[in-house]
Amino acid sequence: MGQFVRTWGAGITAAVVIGSVGAAAAVASPTPHTPAVARTAVTDASATTTAKSVRAWEQFRIRGVAKNLRPGSTVTLQQKQGKRWVSLPASMQTTSRSTYSLRVMLGFKGHNKLRMVDARKRPVSPVIDVWVR
Repeated sequence: MGQFVRTWGAGITAAVVIGSVGAAAAVASPTPHTPAVARTAVTDASATTTAKSVRAWEQFRIRGVAKNLRPGSTVTLQQKQGKRWVSLPASMQTTSRSTYSLRVMLGFKGHNKLRMVDARKRPVSPVIDVWVR
């Protein structure tokens, strides 16, 4: 399948499973079963997530298309912690169609803001809101 990475930090507890297939990026859905689609003016990339609200350590998927990146480019998951964006140990290369798909499990309860960035830390997806209960 993919590789499994866990990070234990002072302000965050997150586990991310990196998928092996590409699809789309990150945005919270209006209901837990209906994905939402958003666009960002920076990259004109669409983004979806399979859940808006999850239990701690419940798996959900972030999918996206990074239209302004070449196939094979690396994208990394970031989380907003306070006023800073912190890179999580979850990255993958885009597919031949510049898509990506990550299976994510978060343990940090409350409101989580996530986004995908390229190798230069420029956003390639809109901000994704996920609530962990």
